[in-house]
Amino acid sequence: MKLHTIGRVAKATICSLAIGLGVTACSRDFTLAYVYTTTAKASPGLINAYGVDYQTGALLQLADSPIPSGYRNPVAIVAAPNAKFVYVIHKDDSNVVEFSIGTDGKLYAQHTYNVAGTFPTAAAIDPSGSFLYVTSLYRPGYTTANPGPGLITVFPINSDNSLGTPVANGSLSYFPIGNNPVSIIQSPITSTTSAARYLYIVDQEASPNANILSFVVPVTSAGIPTGPLTASSATTTATINSISVPIGTKVGVVPSALVEDPTGKFVYVTDQSLNEIFGFVVQGTGGLLTPMVSSPFTTGLLPVGITIDPRGLYLYTANYNSNTVSVFVINAATGSLTGSSGSASTSVGTGPTCVTIEPARGIYLYTSNALDNTVTGEQLDTHNGSLKQIQNTPFAASGLPTCITSVANGSHPTQALDN
Repeated sequence: MKLHTIGRVAKATICSLAIGLGVTACSRDFTLAYVYTTTAKASPGLINAYGVDYQTGALLQLADSPIPSGYRNPVAIVAAPNAKFVYVIHKDDSNVVEFSIGTDGKLYAQHTYNVAGTFPTAAAIDPSGSFLYVTSLYRPGYTTANPGPGLITVFPINSDNSLGTPVANGSLSYFPIGNNPVSIIQSPITSTTSAARYLYIVDQEASPNANILSFVVPVTSAGIPTGPLTASSATTTATINSISVPIGTKVGVVPSALVEDPTGKFVYVTDQSLNEIFGFVVQGTGGLLTPMVSSPFTTGLLPVGITIDPRGLYLYTANYNSNTVSVFVINAATGSLTGSSGSASTSVGTGPTCVTIEPARGIYLYTSNALDNTVTGEQLDTHNGSLKQIQNTPFAASGLPTCITSVANGSHPTQALDN
């Protein structure tokens, strides 16, 4: 059955206007994906849930949105690869809440899990859906009154997507890292990661110790991680404030976020002080990072969020102080970045914090905007990566959006991408 574009655009407009008046009953019979934004102003925090219109990318807020996150200050949200669950990280209560995603996109709280230490800051999920990795600001024994190094809690993910007992590290329930971890990723599943994959963490320590830590994640012959982490050969140990902490690859002054391309060949790190991206090539075994010859690359002001489109062609940064998204084309051979010829910089809402691209068509990009309580929607041009505003953007969110994620609707296969 062929749908009429004009009718669908008109419908999206009417639904958007209705949402502005507090009405959320419009039908989502052609929902491509779902977008979830955590917001921290309320206590407990909230999650705004939206359906993504297939043809326009417009966001239609779900009927029960915003949804209580359950605890204080949700700072991160990550989606399971099966698009059936999300995990919300609460900084002030040091826990993770598991939510199932209903067939209608609504979220249903399942379980709550405490992390090791206090003040979790970021999370990543294994691409096979086997483990959830959560960084925390302080190890046990350290607090804001007695600052010290951080840690990673490694949760196994069970077949029902519940979280198991954290993976042991000898007598510890966590893996030690340095001061102020702010971002974490795990390498994708590729032919070059059949023996092991890598976990990268940005330690936002005071210069000159700002660095990327890298850990080896062993996997089975089927490519499933086995859990324990081993520091890569690029990681050494140093004593900071009389505490032994791991030190990795030096990067910038105040690194803020990182991402790896889908091929597992390139890693990129934003620096919010220098307004730059540092690019690295992943070399050989151990996940060693070698700086790109042409790096660094200039962004907008205070880049704090970063993502790559599902095709691995374009890179985007959310620039908090300039209220923009920077757009880059990735050189497939070298990883070098060049500004998009269509729009190297695109205006979004005030204070963008995170950026996501829905994984079904891979053409709709969204930013969570902390200072004007909105979500901005943009459509990317698959020929040059440039962005244009989605109809009716920005979309209302509750107070102080902190981060954002997206999942494909179950009726739309993940990464059935537009050319």
